[in-house]
Amino acid sequence: MPRSSSRPRLYWMLQMGGWGAYGLLGGVLSAVFGRFKPIIIPIEIIVAGAMLLGSHLLRLYLRRRGWTQLPLVALLPRLLLGNLLVAVGSMALTGVLVTLLYWVVEPHKNSTVFPWLPYVGYTANSFFFMLLWSAAYFSLHYFDNLRQAEIEKWKLEAAVREAEMRTLKAQINPHFLFNGLNNIRALVLENPVRAREMMTHLSDLLRYSLQLNTREQVPLARELEIVAHYLTLENLQLEERLRFTLDVAPATLEVLLPPMTLQLLVENAIKHGIAPRPGGGDIRISAQLERPGQVLITVRNPGRYQPNPAALDHTGIGLPNAHERLQLLFGPTASLVIGDDARQANTVTAELRLPLLTTTPALTLASA
Repeated sequence: MPRSSSRPRLYWMLQMGGWGAYGLLGGVLSAVFGRFKPIIIPIEIIVAGAMLLGSHLLRLYLRRRGWTQLPLVALLPRLLLGNLLVAVGSMALTGVLVTLLYWVVEPHKNSTVFPWLPYVGYTANSFFFMLLWSAAYFSLHYFDNLRQAEIEKWKLEAAVREAEMRTLKAQINPHFLFNGLNNIRALVLENPVRAREMMTHLSDLLRYSLQLNTREQVPLARELEIVAHYLTLENLQLEERLRFTLDVAPATLEVLLPPMTLQLLVENAIKHGIAPRPGGGDIRISAQLERPGQVLITVRNPGRYQPNPAALDHTGIGLPNAHERLQLLFGPTASLVIGDDARQANTVTAELRLPLLTTTPALTLASA
């Protein structure tokens, strides 16, 4: 796992600051209890340096042996023994260096600088502070691992979300393509001129589809362009049987939605509400501000809503996927509901609610 280049610097700052404070505390206590001499300053520097060296060597060892991955039951006895060895070793090194210091500064003194009993007390004191060091080190390591785990979790969730979005797109776009090709196939022998015209519209639609497939969200204005192409394509086949109206508030044109979502609702309305009727019918598309920060897009068509969850046709795949895409992108702030219109008889209404999120100026210009 890559680490930031600032981590070694932070480690040494904490090491030097912590053990420097430890040495300073020893000097202050010597002054408080009236035992302070000028030689105490280099002695405390030696003590702090020995503890710094010992704790650093312990850190190198435990990292090499993987102690940070051990359970608490296995870690505690190792830490107790390691801290004890560091305390004994640090005080032994301190005793040697301080003895040499006294020989240099006060050569006339031949007595032992560190008698046995004080040496045991100094070692116990060092052992206690090494325990504090270990607790601080493993606590910081624990919280750092926790933070790294959260980051990895976010990365994984983002990767899963992106994979889901691509899978859902891959299921919706072929549905749109196959329907267009089936319409053209029906007209190739009957009216080749109109078939070529439909192919031109279909190529424009596919061009949009390929461009928009690289985006998770597009402005409503761009989606309406796709719907206009699609309705023109269907109107060539259904002729006067298909009638449609648009009622779109200008304030809603920049609301963001997943690509092909509105086109899918219009396609569903034509397939189930217009195509089965000999006389056709009207499709009404509306986009209005429902309340501040919320846009309501509705698609109305004649008929009665008869859901068939077991159906395996392309629409049965597309609508659930459109709902999943909305949830992945917007969560509970977006919804897609299809059912019988409570205010108009013999009318099916698809209601798409979206948060009013606007696009960048560059994207707005491109969709104008």
